[in-house]
Formats: sequence, structure tokens, C-alpha cells
Amino acid sequence: MSVTPHLPPIAMLGQKTIADMVASGRRLDGRGLTDYRPLSIETGKIEKANGSAMVHLGKTKILVGIKVEAGQPFPDTPNEGVLTVNAELAPLASPLFEAGPPSENAIELSRVVDRGIRESKAIDVKKLCIKEGEKVFVVYDDVYVLDHDGNLIDACSIASLAALLTAKMLDYEYKDGKVIYKSKLSALPIQNNPVAVTLAKIGNNLVVDPTLEEEQVMSARLTVTTEKNGKICAMQKGGMGELSPQEIKDAVKISLEKGAEIRNKIIEAAK
Repeated sequence: MSVTPHLPPIAMLGQKTIADMVASGRRLDGRGLTDYRPLSIETGKIEKANGSAMVHLGKTKILVGIKVEAGQPFPDTPNEGVLTVNAELAPLASPLFEAGPPSENAIELSRVVDRGIRESKAIDVKKLCIKEGEKVFVVYDDVYVLDHDGNLIDACSIASLAALLTAKMLDYEYKDGKVIYKSKLSALPIQNNPVAVTLAKIGNNLVVDPTLEEEQVMSARLTVTTEKNGKICAMQKGGMGELSPQEIKDAVKISLEKGAEIRNKIIEAAK
């Protein structure tokens, strides 16, 4: 994801075909250059989680679970709750994934999803403070890639936001240094809806929502995460190829348009 991968033989053979089709404004699956694959969002998929969502983006399948637990604040933010995002690239999802410690791709995926949520101030973390300097709530965003057919960043971003929007946490009181939970549930303090839109550069063209085949022949990738008010909150470039200033401007424009469309679908699914 962060570098251009070594292309397997079938990708090398198909590279010219894909590039020629993109140059003519077409793609192997019949989409236009700025079209997303079919997107479905289901919430409440993990019964014991505080919130969860499953996303199908084409053949890419992502499951996200949210867990909210009391923990310690960071020393430099004693009055703020904590967000932690972890992405699991299970070998069953793709022959490209291997068992063991988190790979470079898994770390990048976690950080890009985390950055979009964090920099957009999607969660009002100050409302997650139980007692300043002592106890806060920690929001665990656990991302599981179940099937990999390209564009993991967007799919994981969509699933994370949908899961956060539907997450519930128990009301509580803090007494004698202990958190005492009550039976009433309340929503997480969500105040923004960041959406990541990823474009791949193939030849001299940008394509939205690249499939795995397209990722194998792209020279560069740019992810633009936008907020509900249309502001950019995060960007991430991948691949060894370069992007011109005009291509970056075009990518931002497309991301704003597509981000608004996807955001509406997420909000509708979370109702």
C-alpha cells in the first residue's frame, strides 16, 4: 500500500490492457473512472461489541468492532479520552497476507483510518474524560479485513464510521476511584463524519476505488479524507510514482464529491 508492489506475472501481462482501457475512459468491470463499486453497509453485526459494521465494497469485505473501556489518559492530554485503531490483515482474506506481527500495510491502514477520525475531531474526546489525569474512556476501533479485492482504506474508513455512529456506551458514575456502570445506554459523542476517498494513478489517469488488479498496476495512490463541512482533514500518498499539482487538485475535487455521496449512505445505514 505504501509502495508499489512487485507485480505478479498475470498483472504484468494485463498491465497494458488495464492502462489502455483506463486511457479510453473504461475499466475492466465496466465502471467509469470516478465510479465506486456497489457498496453495502450493515450495522450491529457483533452482538457483544459497543458498535459494529460490515461493509462490502465490490468483493472487498470489512468487519469493524467498537469497544469502549475505562483506561488511563495520555500524560499530555489528561482531560481527553483515547482512540486506538488496529487493522488485522488475516491470511484468509488474501494470499498476499501473512500471519505474524502487523505488516507495513496493516500499520499504514490503521494510521490512515485513525488520522481521518482523529484530525476531523469525529469523536468529542473531552466528553470521554471520567476524571482528569486519572481515568478516561478508551475507544478501540478494531478492523478486520475478511476479503481483499482492493481499496482497503476506503472500505475500512466507511466501516469504522458506520460502527462509531451506532456505538452505545453504558452510563456510569465515578466513585472512590472506581467506574460504576449503570444500565442506561447512550451514544458515543460523535460530532463529525470523515470519509476517505482513494484514487489510483494508472498511466496518466486517476481512477476512484481501485480494484486489486488496478492496484497491482498503479504507479501512485492518493487518499483524501474530507469532513462533513467539505474541509480536508487528512491526505495520504502511496506508491513510488509522482502526482502533478493538477492531479492532486483533481483528486481533491473528486474526493469532495464522492465523499458527500458516501457520507449520506453511511448516515442512512446508521439510522
